[in-house]
Amino acid sequence: MKEQQYILKKPETFDLKDIFECGQCFRWNEQEDGSYTGIWKENVVNVKKEGQDYVFSGVCKNGDLENEVHKYFDLDRNYEKIKEELSKRDKYMKTSIEYGKGIRILNQDLWETIISFIISANNNIPRIKGIIERLSKTYGKQIEWNGKTYYTFPTPEELKDVTIKEYRDLGLGFRDIRLYETTKMILEEKVNLSELKENQNTIEVREKLLTLSGVGPKVADCILLFSDLKRLEVFPIDVWVRRVMNDLYIKNEDETKVNKTQIEKIAKEKFGDLSGLAQQYLFYWRREA
Repeated sequence: MKEQQYILKKPETFDLKDIFECGQCFRWNEQEDGSYTGIWKENVVNVKKEGQDYVFSGVCKNGDLENEVHKYFDLDRNYEKIKEELSKRDKYMKTSIEYGKGIRILNQDLWETIISFIISANNNIPRIKGIIERLSKTYGKQIEWNGKTYYTFPTPEELKDVTIKEYRDLGLGFRDIRLYETTKMILEEKVNLSELKENQNTIEVREKLLTLSGVGPKVADCILLFSDLKRLEVFPIDVWVRRVMNDLYIKNEDETKVNKTQIEKIAKEKFGDLSGLAQQYLFYWRREA
């Protein structure tokens, strides 16, 4: 594959750390020079900040790098307008946006997002990254670039003969059977990924995702928000989000008694159709700051 380069000129909302370290993706790694190298679909790309511009270099098997970058980084969405609107909601939202002002929600492949967030359950980011890398190295396709070998995330077809034991040997732990069962469900079209993308009813799509092995409410909402389904109205709730929502809005002395229904009600009232982005700003601010 021929190397390509694309320069993104002075983007208004774009910061490498904010995008890649906010918990939405697992296949981007910081390099010694502060740039990041990542793999999505059959693309291997390095992105580096130079002045106010961002330089993308890499290989794209099935496309033009500029087009791939625009789709993946959601560059046609006006994040400045979104931030301005959310900042008016309250002082906490304004503060969290100022902290994570460079966040963009990526358009990640639906299949990869499903499996990645099943792996993420009760797990930490270094371990999640390690499992996904081993899974890709064992069953994905090789891509050679810049003197190194990278591996694509394996398709359902590439995982069709993988056994539960083989998943376990990759370090998946209790998630081994979940990956096995979900892969079978996708291959047998008990859940049709194309139909999920076409269905604009978020509640129906969410209910279908919840039928997949290993997909509970939080994982389903992460898939809805972080994949190319791109449902910005959902509000994934984990320990950090429960904590920040309780600290700022609910103020229950016992955080463990704060339930999902309470949090979702407040999120819908305060943030509406932008709840998913509000969640990312609050999550990133509370976890990092």
